[in-house]
Amino acid sequence: MKFTYKRLFIGSALILSIIGVIFIFSAGTYWSSIHYEGQLPFYMKQSIYLVLAILVFLFVTNTPFFTQEKTWTLLYVFSLVLLILVLIPGIGIWRNGSRSWIGLGPLTIQPAELVKITTLMYLSFLLSKVKKDERVVQIKHFLIIILPSALIMMQPDFGSVFILVVSSFLLLFIARYPIKLYVGFILLGIMGLVGLIASAPYRLKRIEAFINPWADPLVSGFQAVQSQLAIGPAGLLGHGFQASRQKFLYLPEPQNDFIFSIILEEIGFLGGCVVLGLFGLFIYAGCGLAIQSLKSADFYAISALVGMVGFQAALNIGVVIGLIPVTGVTLPFISYGGTSLMIIWFVVAIIISFANRKDPT
Repeated sequence: MKFTYKRLFIGSALILSIIGVIFIFSAGTYWSSIHYEGQLPFYMKQSIYLVLAILVFLFVTNTPFFTQEKTWTLLYVFSLVLLILVLIPGIGIWRNGSRSWIGLGPLTIQPAELVKITTLMYLSFLLSKVKKDERVVQIKHFLIIILPSALIMMQPDFGSVFILVVSSFLLLFIARYPIKLYVGFILLGIMGLVGLIASAPYRLKRIEAFINPWADPLVSGFQAVQSQLAIGPAGLLGHGFQASRQKFLYLPEPQNDFIFSIILEEIGFLGGCVVLGLFGLFIYAGCGLAIQSLKSADFYAISALVGMVGFQAALNIGVVIGLIPVTGVTLPFISYGGTSLMIIWFVVAIIISFANRKDPT
């Protein structure tokens, strides 16, 4: 039975990645030809990234190093160091309004993507040591979450912080933190959101654009409006593969955060449901692997990582269809980006590595 979950988990991840390459070809070819003339097309780069991601998957799943607590303690500290380095001018690269990347020759890495994983993994091992009669708030657990969140907000990257915090609190919920404390968490979250809006007025404009994107369709509401124009007329079956209209320089960088808009425009509501169904199978299989795990640390680690991927997918799709303000979050497996694709397959590999552990001691 475990083999069935494992096969379904890996298979759904692979199919989603292939769909990503196909629609990056459709969505990004024209944008690439205009803005990156003479360079390798996006879909070819993504295909290379997918091969590299699968090699990363094979390496991690065959290396027991990644199932050890000491490994994740060290990687957590290392990821914090990277978050500090990215804030230093000359090391961190400024792009799209935030300093979130570190350049390594032709490659760029985004430390926030790594720290989301290391935080959840380190926290999973710590929670596995808490006895049932000790399920009370421990300050160190929150410090582990707050420290990287604060560093990421200094970039700033609200989307990554949102995913990290929600995934971490989901893990605390699974670990049976007292339910009554979540009322306090919600209040603190509201206060924090108000503070973030006050410190950066552009966030208020995003909320205003979310409420009524047509009030400023050429500036703050531009992406939301163009996404709606892509989705609205598509109907059940869409306009047909490669027949998108919004990808012709209307929807900015359609191969990235808003690629689901192009998917819905070209293959319609039913095609979008197939993609959602594949994410559903991925989450279902991941939950199955978590339930079958033999150690509490394994259960927490698998649950946290599956929850993180599922929440990020829901967040991106919510933005695309207009249910959530624009956050700049990619769609896992599908959006263009080498770092993003390899990180998500790194997550898949970690989950499989923990699922493969059979020694209950």
